[in-house]
Amino acid sequence: MMPIPLPTPSSPGPWSVPGVPLLPRLVLEPTMSREGIFDGAWWPRSNHILAELPDLITALSAHLGPIVRVGLDTSAWDGVPRSLAANGLMVKINWFAGSDATISVTRGFQDHFLLLVVPPLTTPENASSAMAGAAETGNHTPAAKLLLG
Repeated sequence: MMPIPLPTPSSPGPWSVPGVPLLPRLVLEPTMSREGIFDGAWWPRSNHILAELPDLITALSAHLGPIVRVGLDTSAWDGVPRSLAANGLMVKINWFAGSDATISVTRGFQDHFLLLVVPPLTTPENASSAMAGAAETGNHTPAAKLLLG
């Protein structure tokens, strides 16, 4: 399987490839050193988790391996199920409150990755800045500060 290309936060345009469904707006920390707060950032197009999450899981699986669990704040999303099918696997969704600016993904049994979630209506300039900060190697800037722009 060929990995899904990930645009950089500074990529111009609509973050898409002509003739291909829209790619998730996703940036990962390039070294995957796991030395910062975040392992990358995701900028969903809406708050509809059933529309957004399968593509994110597919993209992450291409780069990280199979994703088995996702943790998210239900107050930030519409219609959150307990699990969903994505990339040929059933992915369990854990619900928690108080951190709508993050999403955690688990590969295997205990390998967790934390992504900054940029709100869908964020301007492209602010989204690009926040995503670049979250994907910076050794990042230690809190989500609230990254999202201020």
